[in-house]
Amino acid sequence: MKAKELRGREPQELRRQMEDLRRQLFDVKFKWQAEENPNSSRRRLLRRDIARYQTVLREMELSRNAPGPGQADANGAPSGTA
Repeated sequence: MKAKELRGREPQELRRQMEDLRRQLFDVKFKWQAEENPNSSRRRLLRRDIARYQTVLREMELSRNAPGPGQADANGAPSGTA
């Protein structure tokens, strides 16, 4: 799934789906250890999907905590100045 598609969803839904992906990754790793599934592409795809979900969730968190227009940032500088 593309990050663009994830950005329109609720954070709770993203977290639930990410946990499902983590469970799937665990299962794939477990099968890998037992040599039942030697295909590594599924592991790579799951890791990338998890990273994509984490990135979108972090973007949401940062945008929620970002100072609004006219408010000072964490360093005390007004937003919009360098």
